[in-house]
Amino acid sequence: MIEPVQKDEKLVNDFHAAETAPGAIHVWWLGQSGFLVKWNGQSILIDPYLSNSYTRPSEGTEFPIKRASERVVDPLALTSIETVVCSSAQPDRLDPETLLPLTAANPNLKLVVPAGIEEQARNLLGKASPNIVPVNAGTFVTVDSFEFHGIDAATPKIRRDVHSNSKDLGFVILFGPFALYHSGQTIWHTHLVKAIRRWPINLSFMPINGDEKAANGRDSLNGFEAAALARAIGSSLVVPAHYDMFDQGNVTTDEFSSCCERLSQRYRLLKLGQRMTMGPVTDPSSGRGIESEPYREEKGLGY
Repeated sequence: MIEPVQKDEKLVNDFHAAETAPGAIHVWWLGQSGFLVKWNGQSILIDPYLSNSYTRPSEGTEFPIKRASERVVDPLALTSIETVVCSSAQPDRLDPETLLPLTAANPNLKLVVPAGIEEQARNLLGKASPNIVPVNAGTFVTVDSFEFHGIDAATPKIRRDVHSNSKDLGFVILFGPFALYHSGQTIWHTHLVKAIRRWPINLSFMPINGDEKAANGRDSLNGFEAAALARAIGSSLVVPAHYDMFDQGNVTTDEFSSCCERLSQRYRLLKLGQRMTMGPVTDPSSGRGIESEPYREEKGLGY
């Protein structure tokens, strides 16, 4: 079982202690595709999965799915969160056992989701649901100081509901001088690079566990594609995701790392619970940023 470098109270304390200077952002990897982002005293969560809801149904079966890593933090302990973003209705992204405690701890929480799963999210979360904010590919919503731009995600096809609303999205998130790209779960598709290159991306988060042998077809980038996509969109820094959560379908970061190095693409491998601080932006006109120093475990800090 993989242990986080900091978890529970230690992670929460680090989150609250992180400086709120407007020229820098703080990022924590919470496992799978989940990231906690703090900027200028405001915080958002992207695709948090902080429960055992995905593995529980297979317990006692012939081939149970097991966690490969410990949970980083109890969602009920995460306060001062303004917005959560869920990129799809996959159970490790739209997870009631994560979202309902988060809502209880943050009564004014807003939940940004693809418009095509809005009704599903409301039904899943019930009366205790946070305020849901739907968005489609090619459009954006503004929540507090953050703009969330919907980018088509293909799993392996681009899915829409009967009203042509998006069911799977990646997001370009704009705030202050920064532009972040979180791909959600996607493969590389025809319009992906063009849709993202409208913005100078400082930091991107991409899955690396795409499996050609998947029963329903590959629905995620592999390590090579994640590195190549980061390079193609001009991302200043890329962080891999969607690995080390479950014992099935897991991969190492070797392919991703070696491809980044061959392509001269800057990257960072985060440990579970680790904080990375990025900034300040060196050239606001280009949006390029500076990567922080490595995590220093003895101080529990990521700068």
